Amino acid sequence: MVINKIEYNILVIEDNPGDFALVEDFLFEQIEAPVISQARSFKTAKEILLNNHCKFDIILLDLSLPDKTGEPLIKEIVEFSEGTPVIVLTGYADFAFGIKSLSLGVSDYILKDELTSLSLYKTIKYSSERKKTVSALEDSEKKYSELFHLSPLPMWVFDLDNLNFLDVNDAAIKHYGYSKDEFSSMTIRDIELPEDILEMEMLPKKDVDNPKTNRPGIYRHIKKGGEIINVDLQSNFIEYKGKKSKVMIANDVTERLNYIKAIEEQNEKLREISWIQSHIVRAPLARIMSLVPLIKDVKENSIEREKMLDYLMVSANELDEVIGDITERTKIVDVN
Repeated sequence: MVINKIEYNILVIEDNPGDFALVEDFLFEQIEAPVISQARSFKTAKEILLNNHCKFDIILLDLSLPDKTGEPLIKEIVEFSEGTPVIVLTGYADFAFGIKSLSLGVSDYILKDELTSLSLYKTIKYSSERKKTVSALEDSEKKYSELFHLSPLPMWVFDLDNLNFLDVNDAAIKHYGYSKDEFSSMTIRDIELPEDILEMEMLPKKDVDNPKTNRPGIYRHIKKGGEIINVDLQSNFIEYKGKKSKVMIANDVTERLNYIKAIEEQNEKLREISWIQSHIVRAPLARIMSLVPLIKDVKENSIEREKMLDYLMVSANELDEVIGDITERTKIVDVN
């Protein structure tokens, strides 16, 4: 009864004609259209694996070939298989060797005396699905690695238990100035200011360790050369190589904050100037405006006219000083 219509490309490495025929029958019982290739020796199997452009889905390996047997055979076939699941079929009921063969990279180990079409199909199906899972995991790890290491922003992963750096990307190495080896011997405390560490240690432990609390925000870090920078940190909890960890991305916002500070200082100056214009400038200007019509009404060369001109000069000088003060206050620092 056919229960699987997926096409399997299978290499059977078996020199015994009877055993090969049995395996072939079992495969056709459970798989609708298996594509089966046979190698009767290690030499032939090696040639097929090295020259075959159509990758195999499964390799069924007998451990007693004319030109190679046992552990050396397993090692070389696994090497040439390039990740294709290898299932060992053997007539020797050596449990210890069966366990060891699994450590050598084979997907499963089956005794020929216990082989049935169903048991063979199950191990093929299991091995194929496990390969897909492993491949998906490898693709996921590759994507993570590319996203992590090619990020233009500094990123790192650290151990939540001891705070050691577990991994850093090239951007972090370039921006902070530490080498990869230096980072590997450091903890995240080594790039934080002592007063910030103290503030963090005073927080309730439940807030620091809570996986739902990522604590984004602006923090101060120290570069290798001693320069203090402000970084916008974003983080998330992950499991990295079996360790409870945190991945962090750091965006240096020092220049942005300095720019904002400069703008705020300029705005404060403008507010001061506005107050000066509305209060201090008005006094001498009002006196000048009131003296002008009075001067017009007095006789030339009179003592009163001279006094008014003196008052006018005093007010003009006062106004000049105020204008000079405004000019000094409006000196804008280049923030670009």
